[in-house]
Amino acid sequence: MLKRIVFVLIAWMAVSNAYAQNGVYSIIPKPASLQPGKGVFILDQQTHLVAKSDAAKRNADLFNDFLWNRYKLKLTVTPDTSGNAIIIEEQGNEQEAYTLNVSTDKISIKGGNSGGFYAFQTVLQLIETQNGGLIIPAVSIADKPAFGYRGVMIDVARHFFSLDEMKKIVDAMAYFKFNRLHWHLTEDQGWRLEIKKYPKLTQLSAWRDSTIIGQYGDFKPFVYDGEKHGGYYTQDEARELVKYAADRKITIVPEIELPGHSTAVLAAYPEFGCKDTTYHVPGYWGVHYSIFCPKEETFKFLEDVLTEVMDIFPSEFIHIGGDEVPKEHWKESAFAQKLISKQKLKDEHGLQSYFITRIEKFLNQHGRRLVGWDEILEGGLAPNATVMSWRGEAGGIAAARMGHDVIMSPNSHLYLDHYQAKDGKTEPVAIGGFLPLERVYSYHPKPDSLTAEQQKHVLGVQGNLWTEYIPTNNKLEYMLFPRILALSEVAWTERADQNYDDFSTKRLPLRLQELEQMNVFYRIPEAKIRFGTASSGRKTVEIIPFVNNSTIYYTVDGHKADQAATLYSGPIQLPYSAKPLTLNYIIVTPGGRISNMFSVSLADSK
Repeated sequence: MLKRIVFVLIAWMAVSNAYAQNGVYSIIPKPASLQPGKGVFILDQQTHLVAKSDAAKRNADLFNDFLWNRYKLKLTVTPDTSGNAIIIEEQGNEQEAYTLNVSTDKISIKGGNSGGFYAFQTVLQLIETQNGGLIIPAVSIADKPAFGYRGVMIDVARHFFSLDEMKKIVDAMAYFKFNRLHWHLTEDQGWRLEIKKYPKLTQLSAWRDSTIIGQYGDFKPFVYDGEKHGGYYTQDEARELVKYAADRKITIVPEIELPGHSTAVLAAYPEFGCKDTTYHVPGYWGVHYSIFCPKEETFKFLEDVLTEVMDIFPSEFIHIGGDEVPKEHWKESAFAQKLISKQKLKDEHGLQSYFITRIEKFLNQHGRRLVGWDEILEGGLAPNATVMSWRGEAGGIAAARMGHDVIMSPNSHLYLDHYQAKDGKTEPVAIGGFLPLERVYSYHPKPDSLTAEQQKHVLGVQGNLWTEYIPTNNKLEYMLFPRILALSEVAWTERADQNYDDFSTKRLPLRLQELEQMNVFYRIPEAKIRFGTASSGRKTVEIIPFVNNSTIYYTVDGHKADQAATLYSGPIQLPYSAKPLTLNYIIVTPGGRISNMFSVSLADSK
């Protein structure tokens, strides 16, 4: 007991002084309201959990799981509120809102079912190790999200990822308070979900014989790797992930692409296409001309598929794709042209609208809502459709003005398959573009061109990760992290409370160190570079890494930086030189991971 009292006193003084000096609570996403307190709560075997409802008990169990996995600490769940207790109560009408009050002997959590879970994520981020024990600084937080839809899309069709990897991504998403995983299950290059009525979808459509190497335009003709690629999730596996995510307050939104991106389906069931030909699951990327033919047999097939999909996924939204639909096969099809005439449609764009409206009617009859990429606006928007705007914001703005709900997902700010450095040669191969961390953070989902009433139709925001060039788990995580941490703050934190410098230099470093402890293969970001002048008058450069307790090695003569280069120990006094110099540096994390080599022109210091 005396040992615990001494630990409490030491921890109280250390943490109180630290928080008094910098006031930093490294929580991502940033809470709506935070008031620092005095002292610390000691988290140890004497701490117990008090859950006052079944939902609170489930949240407490998940919290216990995390404590055990990370700290080998398991707390007792009991109705006794005395002593060192964490008390969870369901309260309030807003499901995702919560209050969190930490004092020296109690932690009080109040909120809706999801809010209680999010409060625990905040508590987990507040835990610190001090002198071998666990402490939580005293604080009062009132928090709720800015947007109701906070999503990440993972394309598992171009490259397949295991159920374990998907659970790992779900865990990380939950930790940063996302609530939607958009699961892109079908593509030209692969079908990833068992459909019992159509077994050839997993026997044939789920596999391709080979995949191109390099970027799309690197080799003409294409060079293939000669390796069979594919895989699929059984319905039981999909249900397992749905439950796993739901326990963590994440809804999985399945996507079944139609009428385009359907070559893999037609390879197994060519009768649903407009051309009398043999189809193959392709191993190269880009937009393919094969699309569904709007025949009754096709609609029967799609309704059968969607019936099984809806039985697995309870999501309100069912995503039907609707993007990148080449019309050539419809233009050449006597059946399609006759249907255009019969339905008095203007053209093939009208036929696309007809196709999607029929699917929407079917989904609506089953109590579901259709969401699709912004091309579903072409030819006329289905009556109740929600638009996911990816080609910039124009589609989302148009839909919101028409009174339709919108999810903003512009490729300019939220396409996570884009390069993370200006010089793509310093990065693993990607589809193109340039999307650094700061640009993700800068995104504002409610366009100023919309009225306040129209902005209410913006349900939220989503980052998208297409996987043409992402064949491994490490690459998947490298492209997601840390950019989705920036996205989490865009989605959760009100715009007026966002500040990139505060996010990147004060809160991100601890979270990145934590991701490494969680075995997440994040990209090590470039350091913040600060130029100055020493008392001697010489120019200086300071390197401030975004990962806590990192080591930096550098050169200023343009030569390669590696672990044999100069060890950084503080601001560098630059040599006098008439020639432009280049700072090269690498960052080595506490876990031993080494960053890419980063380069900075020292001409910028003048």
